[in-house]
Amino acid sequence: MFTSVLMIEKALTSADVEFVTTLHGEEQVAFHVLLQPRGDQADRLLRAIDDIALGEIDEAAREGGTPEGDAAKPEGEQALEVSLTALHAAGRQADGRLVEDHPLDALKSLVAEVGADEVIVLTDPHYVEEFFHRDWASRARHKVGVPVLKLFSHSKA
Repeated sequence: MFTSVLMIEKALTSADVEFVTTLHGEEQVAFHVLLQPRGDQADRLLRAIDDIALGEIDEAAREGGTPEGDAAKPEGEQALEVSLTALHAAGRQADGRLVEDHPLDALKSLVAEVGADEVIVLTDPHYVEEFFHRDWASRARHKVGVPVLKLFSHSKA
């Protein structure tokens, strides 16, 4: 069985589930999901710049009102549960956990723990971080020792 670590920042949509579950054709894939709720790693200013770059001015103005850190944990737990339920409904083996501290350290640890064959980073576009190669996928490529695939989620949650 192929083992994939799936790193996400919000609940998977049905399109996201179809996308990741069909990447390897008929091969059986076990997913280990890491979800990073908004926290200290997600800089409000960078998120606002990304919103503006996407033409979502109203979203940029609301960044200050979005829960972060411990306040974001219940929302993160719910998003993880929704994602795992969707992967199970698609007939895939899946487990998951929230990232508590440093996402790339958690990713590296999980890859080693489960003997992952690959990492899939599925996020919204983060233009500033991507330009400077500071996004999760760019940084993970130098840290985890397995192929890292970067995909953009199909819709904003």
